[in-house]
Amino acid sequence: MKIQQLPHYLRKQFPALENQTDKGHPIAYLDGPGGYQVPLRVIKAMEDYLVKINANAEAAYSTSIKTDEMLEEARHAFADFFGCDWEEVVFGANMTTLNFILAQALVREMQVADRVIITEIDHEGNRAPWLELQERGIVVDQVSVDTDSCTLDMDDYRRKLKPATKVVAVNYASNAVGTINDVEQIVAMAKEIGAYTVVDAVHYAAHGPIDVRKIDCDFLLCSVYKFFGPHVGVMYAKKDVLSRLRTLRVGPARPYPPYRIETGTLNHEGIAGAAEAVGFVADAGHAFAESVPQDIEGLEGRRRDVVAGLLVFHRYEEELTNFLLQELSKLPEITIYGPPPGYPRTSTVSFTYQGYASRTVAQYLDTKGILVWDGDFFATTLVERLGVMDQGGLIRIGIAPYNTKEEIIRVLEALADRDPLRAFAAKSGRK
Repeated sequence: MKIQQLPHYLRKQFPALENQTDKGHPIAYLDGPGGYQVPLRVIKAMEDYLVKINANAEAAYSTSIKTDEMLEEARHAFADFFGCDWEEVVFGANMTTLNFILAQALVREMQVADRVIITEIDHEGNRAPWLELQERGIVVDQVSVDTDSCTLDMDDYRRKLKPATKVVAVNYASNAVGTINDVEQIVAMAKEIGAYTVVDAVHYAAHGPIDVRKIDCDFLLCSVYKFFGPHVGVMYAKKDVLSRLRTLRVGPARPYPPYRIETGTLNHEGIAGAAEAVGFVADAGHAFAESVPQDIEGLEGRRRDVVAGLLVFHRYEEELTNFLLQELSKLPEITIYGPPPGYPRTSTVSFTYQGYASRTVAQYLDTKGILVWDGDFFATTLVERLGVMDQGGLIRIGIAPYNTKEEIIRVLEALADRDPLRAFAAKSGRK
């Protein structure tokens, strides 16, 4: 099938896409960076687990054995998602919780005055765990962001990369403005001085294939609710690195990867759904593989289909994103924040609307059945650096592969029609 057929193929699989507002507007879910809608197959996988299995792991009886089998198969699914071995797939509550646990393990490998590098473009989920280490005597350096281009200052990174740097933590893509960072280069430079490398792929994971072997990072984290699944965190942890870390763990827990850094009983039904989310991506890739034949040469099985699916999603989203950016730029009240044309980016588009608080614009769009985010999206440092906090931060449109051009046109028409926005703001007493 051709990429243009993608939304038709996908939309019928999402029960939520049939929802309407109380005013009869079909809901346009353009809030993807805060969490994707969930296909029926993922919901069914969670239901089936709870109804037919629902047992704790590692016991002798049949439903417990089925839980063990489900967990192992889920690790295999995410091994195909990341491009790694199944023993390198770790599950947890969410990316942020896993990152805090990881930081507390890595600090045990450090000494007072050792250094960690984070960046100003990162989500707080990849900043706070490392900033917390300052109370242990660790120095945290922050790579600056070029606010004109919303890209990292790589010269600043080079200056801050020192022999005492023990950890480099950076996001793959900005959840606030869509910038995709050159994580391969960042990791390669960190490896030259022997630093551990941590990649936050929470925002990127929905928008392009991940190859942890190619990146060569030690750890990579994401949350499955950002790409069609439930609220479960997943981490790739390089096996030889995780094997030697002194992790926070209870004594009886299995002391070898991937279990070495997992705490307590896992969210089994969530993991069943998470594995099915990978299956959803793979199914789309299998159906649309003819659209990306050269990009999947040499790949086999589910890994081939996952890569194909994410590439197809990216190419479809890219067309809608370019259209949205082109048309938004024609509206004089709109200021767009993001990377320059031609720079790698996701389908996340953020802007401000002159004369109105971002929350007001988001609430106005909601009256028309258009759901978008506003604020700082926990990318607080970046949004502060952009100087838009006095307007309540940014307005963020996130395009997912189930979104349509018609929905983007609805947004543009609503933003261009100034009188209803003015009337809404006046009636509600908002700026």
